[in-house]
Amino acid sequence: MSSRQERPSNSQQRWRIAVLAARLLAEEGISELALAKRKAARRLGLPESTPLPDDLEVEAELLSYQRLFQDQEQPERSVRLLRTAARLMVIMQPFNPYLTGAVLEGIAGRHAEIDIQLYPDSAKEVEIFLLNERFDYHHSLPRTERAEAVLTMLAEDTVANLVIYPRHEERVTFRTRAGQVRKRARLDAVIKLLATISVPSR
Repeated sequence: MSSRQERPSNSQQRWRIAVLAARLLAEEGISELALAKRKAARRLGLPESTPLPDDLEVEAELLSYQRLFQDQEQPERSVRLLRTAARLMVIMQPFNPYLTGAVLEGIAGRHAEIDIQLYPDSAKEVEIFLLNERFDYHHSLPRTERAEAVLTMLAEDTVANLVIYPRHEERVTFRTRAGQVRKRARLDAVIKLLATISVPSR
């Protein structure tokens, strides 16, 4: 079979994976794009060598899914998660917090987690602060080698990940696996974003 004949098949498989991965993100307890893509490929019975869609393809399908099936609940969820993130960012102000991930992007699913980047002098400084403030937390596995630690806690019934980076990394531009600049926002930007979200009346 020629490569010209193979391309439509590969493209169709990538689309099928992206559609199912989007549903897993929207409906099930999965918050990581990479994990959703791998699970989708396995559920479709595709071999491990199958090319996976990039993050942008999955995010596009996720937005489409939410518009079709969660048009009422999605804005409400976005507002609730952004408000929770903003309150947590107020508490974590000494450590230069930035909101990132699905909550900021507006594509948070039903089981989404809040991801906040922190840039303290040391990870231990954040841990001492949380202990003094009587916050319960546990260590999670960092998704990138650049992170010093990830402290996971419950914030108003939502899982929040405090991703700790060295202070000098604050000026570094983070990119997704697809090479796109990963968005992040300070507290003032999150508050402005909240003001722009319209929640449909029931």
